[in-house]
Amino acid sequence: MTSTDDDMLKPPIRTRTMPACGGAWPHSRPELNRGTGAGQRGGRAAQERAYWLERWHIDLNALMRKPGAREFRAILRAVRAVARQGRKLKRRLRT
Repeated sequence: MTSTDDDMLKPPIRTRTMPACGGAWPHSRPELNRGTGAGQRGGRAAQERAYWLERWHIDLNALMRKPGAREFRAILRAVRAVARQGRKLKRRLRT
């Protein structure tokens, strides 16, 4: 048996680079993993919202066309802004 035959019988060794692509393994680029995870979480959240809207038979487009929808969204934005400022103040007071 030659050394080439011995190499063929051994299980492949995992390395940091992929020989076929010449690139790095995905976990070697943490900045890409963070973005991917956030994108996946955002996609899952959007799917869940769409699921519940569909399950409750809510047509969001028709709802937003109704009178008062613009004002309602403005109120929600204001409430979210106040909540954000509250969380920001809370974090600032903790440090």
